[in-house]
Amino acid sequence: MSTQHTPAPPSSPPPRRITAPQIRARKGSEQPIVALTAYHAHTARLADNHVDMLLVGDSLGMVLYGHGSTLPVTLEQMITHGRVVASAVTRALVVVDMPFGSYEESPQQAFRNAARVLKETGAAAVKLEGGARMAETIHFLTRRGVPVMAHVGLTPQSVNTLGGFFVQGRDEAQWDIIEDDARAVAEAGAFCVVLEAVAEPLARRITASCPAPTIGIGASAACDGQILVMEDMLGLNPNPPKFVKEYADLTGVIDRAIAEYAADVRARRFPAPEHVYDMKKRQ
Repeated sequence: MSTQHTPAPPSSPPPRRITAPQIRARKGSEQPIVALTAYHAHTARLADNHVDMLLVGDSLGMVLYGHGSTLPVTLEQMITHGRVVASAVTRALVVVDMPFGSYEESPQQAFRNAARVLKETGAAAVKLEGGARMAETIHFLTRRGVPVMAHVGLTPQSVNTLGGFFVQGRDEAQWDIIEDDARAVAEAGAFCVVLEAVAEPLARRITASCPAPTIGIGASAACDGQILVMEDMLGLNPNPPKFVKEYADLTGVIDRAIAEYAADVRARRFPAPEHVYDMKKRQ
């Protein structure tokens, strides 16, 4: 007697990762590009359901490691966190920040380190800070297969030369320089340009003139997309910048949970019977 087997239904193919050219093609789209930072697998996996890009930012130096700036972050740290995030997502484009000192010396240095990042993390792009002065490097990288997200305006790696974390473009005398920076990196091949802490009218003007999508953070709703540090928008930063909208108060939630846990342990309410293991019953 033969048994007829019903073939299993075909499994759906995994979703395709968003690519840098797809992001660039969304310049001027009615649907803004959604981006967040991510530094570890769990939050990256959650964000992957909702965003177009995940940036493994060197802001992890401040958010995770408690530094006062991004300057102490190493290439090895960026690779470690980049690998974790890239392995956790199936859809979003993963971009990894190049840390201070890993790309400024020369285009050749930038390529060596960017190639390491892409090979060792599985990410699909890198991010560099700097405007016109980095155009040659961006051109060098993109001609050699490295997609680049650019970053102008407030560039945190330049905090020592800027004198602090200050809004850029509030004085109209700065406008042409910042706009020229954005145009230079876009024309050099950057697939998008982060505008950080840029006065709103200037960010709006740059978005209108820049050939690549602009991604605002403290810039303008007119930008082609927006990015925030995830921990900021989740309410984990006790002193968030003005441009952050807090979508949750996880600081309060976590504090209350830890306090309740501590109280249960001290009162011997935890672990309860349902949290411990019984012996095996003999047959």
